[in-house]
Amino acid sequence: MTTLTCADTAIPRIHLAYYDYRSSIRKLKEPSSAAGLHSAGLHSAEARAGERRIRLGFHEASGAQPRLSSNSRWTGGAWTGGAGRALGESERRLAVQIHVERDVFADAVAWTARALPARPTVPVLAGMRLHAEDGQLTLSSFDYDVSALATIPVDAQASGSALVSGRLLAEISRSLPGRPVEISSEGGRAVLTCGSATFNLLTMPEDEYPALPEMPPAAGTVGSDAFATAVSQTAVAAGRDDTLPSLTGVRIEIEGDTLTLISTDRYRLAVRELRWSPAKPDLSAAVLVPAKALTDTARSLTSAAEVSIALALPGEDGAPAAGTPGGGQYGTGFGAGYHGGGDGMIGFEAGGRRTTTRLLSGEFPRYRTLLPSAVSATAEVSTSLLAESVRRVALVAERNTAVRLNFSYGLEQVSLEAGTGDEAQAYETIEASYDGEDLTIAFNPNYLLDGLTAMDSDTTRIAFTEPGKPALLTGKPGPDGTPDYRYLLMPFRLNS
Repeated sequence: MTTLTCADTAIPRIHLAYYDYRSSIRKLKEPSSAAGLHSAGLHSAEARAGERRIRLGFHEASGAQPRLSSNSRWTGGAWTGGAGRALGESERRLAVQIHVERDVFADAVAWTARALPARPTVPVLAGMRLHAEDGQLTLSSFDYDVSALATIPVDAQASGSALVSGRLLAEISRSLPGRPVEISSEGGRAVLTCGSATFNLLTMPEDEYPALPEMPPAAGTVGSDAFATAVSQTAVAAGRDDTLPSLTGVRIEIEGDTLTLISTDRYRLAVRELRWSPAKPDLSAAVLVPAKALTDTARSLTSAAEVSIALALPGEDGAPAAGTPGGGQYGTGFGAGYHGGGDGMIGFEAGGRRTTTRLLSGEFPRYRTLLPSAVSATAEVSTSLLAESVRRVALVAERNTAVRLNFSYGLEQVSLEAGTGDEAQAYETIEASYDGEDLTIAFNPNYLLDGLTAMDSDTTRIAFTEPGKPALLTGKPGPDGTPDYRYLLMPFRLNS
């Protein structure tokens, strides 16, 4: 039986019961859902046969670049003209020019750069790929766990692509003047011009860059603002200890038209429910998404009205795991040899931007048993007043020390205090309604503030069970009489 007790450490933790996370996952109810991920294509010599793209920065030893006609093709050793002849020296010049608005370009670069790894294991993973075709510029990045792709309209004279340093391009795009941006190729470099400023960027070998995964099957859509709010409310309680990877994620449960987001770091638990529009009304699934990637994605997609969520669940036992060599459509890296196996993937798409994230595996706590079904006392207080008071009183609280809340029967107030003995002390009283016996309870002020800040209600209701047991913070009830957001917080052990 699951219990909640205080640990002997300075900050008590919620003692969690776990279950096998993978065994809780149910497949999407359609035959194609187990197909897994599909590659956008290989950069092998065979796959390049007949390719008509012109690559920015492509050059021969002489530094000259080939000019390709609509009939030009790659033969495996050189670009040839429409009649199969090798391109002559007079034809080996290329001037791909792209014109784009500065703000549109800078926003797309900044969004795509979010998937760049801080410490790339392979040099090309530090690159951002730019591909122009049919009046659109596609920017993409990939670190084997997260991929990001943004598409913007441009004026392009020809098709082409280049791989350049992503972080350098992001820094440059942020500092550009408010003038149109022109991108062209020159030798083995990509040239970016904006007003009187010109930047010559070295290109990386595109053939070494991994292919991005395609989006998984669509699972449904949700309002972008509501989704971003729900993610921020729950991700705040996600763990940051990489030795417990399953606690660093946000669990997303799908039951029909209800999404439930849950996270915990053993000291607090956050649960948020919201409505969405599933692709199938009987859709049922549960996945674990890295909290940081989910937070960044949800926050960055609010410019569109809705966000499309795509899902590829972990496949059958025995299927090759994601990221293992298998020679499938992906080559090496994420999804190599993927045929519905591995950890699975979730994708989000909105407003010409899309991203995919590999799911976490492992065990997640049985959180429903932690939520109290009965309470012995309740208090209601202004969310903003309590948050401001906690911030002030906590100024004298040293690290890992508590802020104490004192409730008294018959008094319409709560007193907050921090500091003891010879240390600095603070005391403040604010209005609050309280129903129950006299109670003193202490919380980590930072964890308490996290819950109050995430509350989307002007009034916070605090429910208590017994001394030393977690308190449940909620906002105003929803249309069905139950709160959409619940924040369970473990108290400090008070010395008698």
